[in-house]
Amino acid sequence: MRRWIKVALTAVAVLGVGGYVAEPWIRDEVLVQRACDGALPREAVRQLLPDGAHLASAESRRTAGLGSYSCRVTLEGDEVRDHRLVDVAAWTRRDDQDREFMAVFPEGGFARQAPLPKGLPGFIDRFGAIQLRLDCPGLGKDAEGRQRTLLMRTSLGRDTLTGVPGAAYGTVAALANGISQRLGCGAKPLTAPGKDTPPADIEDDPKTVPLARAKDTSCAWAADAGLPADGGWRLAALRNPAAPTGRCDLYSGTDEQSGGAAHQLSFVAWYGDWSNRLASHDGERSPMTATARCDGEAANYALSAGDDIPGLGRAERRRLLTAFAEDEARRHGCSGLRYSS
Repeated sequence: MRRWIKVALTAVAVLGVGGYVAEPWIRDEVLVQRACDGALPREAVRQLLPDGAHLASAESRRTAGLGSYSCRVTLEGDEVRDHRLVDVAAWTRRDDQDREFMAVFPEGGFARQAPLPKGLPGFIDRFGAIQLRLDCPGLGKDAEGRQRTLLMRTSLGRDTLTGVPGAAYGTVAALANGISQRLGCGAKPLTAPGKDTPPADIEDDPKTVPLARAKDTSCAWAADAGLPADGGWRLAALRNPAAPTGRCDLYSGTDEQSGGAAHQLSFVAWYGDWSNRLASHDGERSPMTATARCDGEAANYALSAGDDIPGLGRAERRRLLTAFAEDEARRHGCSGLRYSS
């Protein structure tokens, strides 16, 4: 039986995947081998495939002169609504990365985001795509002395079974390792997270904990922030220390009309020169922002808050921003922390 399968696969490869194949599962095997230059893990792809669906095509493209790579694997099936299984784009040029960050973080920079598990240096963006940024020792530094990096966006289709524990993140880690090699990045290989956690749905409200439990989160500074004790504050820790961005969101009270939180404080950090535009307007620093230098690049911090939060005037908000920014700068080894006027 194994010999027959091997012969059948060879025959399909010779005939070309675009031709007629009697057994869809054989074509699936061939496409998985070809997809993304062999970087897709077979078992993870099987777990991501919707019931009754099969692979339809696999396309990849590397543009060496531009330091970019893309890969797209599509589905076919009677019940398939979104024909994407996985769609990947990666860039090593600063201009391309800046454009991607501009799309992910429009003016103001407080777009939705969710953290990735430890070991994956990135975040889930407002579109639900998984963004990774890796240092590229193989590409050296740019003309301004900054470490070159790889930014990789992975989008999974609506029908892709992202809820299967471990499948999505295992696929993303394998793709990052393969693309790093293809582009000469030389990044430290990633491994899938030990916990079989599926990606968060960016449309869902983040999980929160009482402020008394903040010490056990990546936003531990909030536990000693001195927020009003009668506010019933809860914390959503949306940080991955290795990511180029992260948030600490605090909620208080309940809005009678919407049922959501009555008050919200959002603290955000962005790492990289790309973030300077988010903390300034018309050439001047935006209020309630701070900046520092981290590994030769800018880091920017900001606070967004409503005007009607009891007990939190401008001075108190500045104190909270200071606590957040100092904690972030300390964790990342930054220097020269300063605040907007």
